Amino acid sequence: GAGAGGRGGGLAGSPQPARKGRLGPAGGSARESLELKDIFIAVKTTRKYHRSRLDLLLQTWISQARGQTFIFTDWEDRELRLKAGDHMINTNCSAVHTRQALCCKMSVEYDKFLESGQKWFCHVDDDNYVNPRTLLRLLSAFSHSQDVYVGRPSLDHPIEAADHVQSDGSKTTVKFWFATGGAGFCISRGLALKMSPWASLGNFISTAERVRLPDDCTIGYIIEGLLEVKLLHSPLFHSHLENLQRLQGESVLQQVTLSYGDPENKHNVVSVGGVFGLQQDPTRFKSVHCLLYPDTIWCPAKKMS
Repeated sequence: GAGAGGRGGGLAGSPQPARKGRLGPAGGSARESLELKDIFIAVKTTRKYHRSRLDLLLQTWISQARGQTFIFTDWEDRELRLKAGDHMINTNCSAVHTRQALCCKMSVEYDKFLESGQKWFCHVDDDNYVNPRTLLRLLSAFSHSQDVYVGRPSLDHPIEAADHVQSDGSKTTVKFWFATGGAGFCISRGLALKMSPWASLGNFISTAERVRLPDDCTIGYIIEGLLEVKLLHSPLFHSHLENLQRLQGESVLQQVTLSYGDPENKHNVVSVGGVFGLQQDPTRFKSVHCLLYPDTIWCPAKKMS
């Protein structure tokens, strides 16, 4: 009955009352029952990485989120089309790694998300591992109708951008944080709709040109600089720009995104052991996947304890 908790003492230290308070009327409107199908995951890639990077993602985490994941590329690849069907989107953007080409892709990602009617837009790169369970847990803490922009900055300070279009020719500068695209970031539908004047139907490209910034910086410029919504800095997103070896063991499985170093920096990978060696799994993504989904057909059979 009601008194059992007090008598046994086992529940005395439990956080129950505090949790109730936090989910009360004040903050209670935030939590919503979110399902994976509510999230639109955009993976940005390019022709030259279809085999070396995308095949690994299709084999690992995308297999757990096929219906939610869309691959944005710049080339009509028959092999990829067979694997991904209409979830491969040929943006017809240029394949060169320039600001214009990157912004062209982000613009298509944004428009496709709005068209989808889904609650959350998450952008990742083709060298990210996404853990759908922890992503869902993170986003469930918010409401998709609130203004939410969550990710990890690659810099330890906000950047400053000059807006080059003033009617009198003068320049105004804006300071803002942005989440690096290389670690992935998410935007709620409520906020994405407010971005529309600067982001939809090609406006994103002109906004990026106006401030002369890459795609992920331009997102931050629109959200923090223009809409004055603050980026929520999350330590759960990871890019190849950080020291990934610091992520070890069990904590690796609690992150939302992971990454791996480029060939010049191939030792920059998360530290997980016990599944595949470095030769078989240089990025560590297969090992991570088998720890999260041990029943996967190509994972080594679990040792009988």
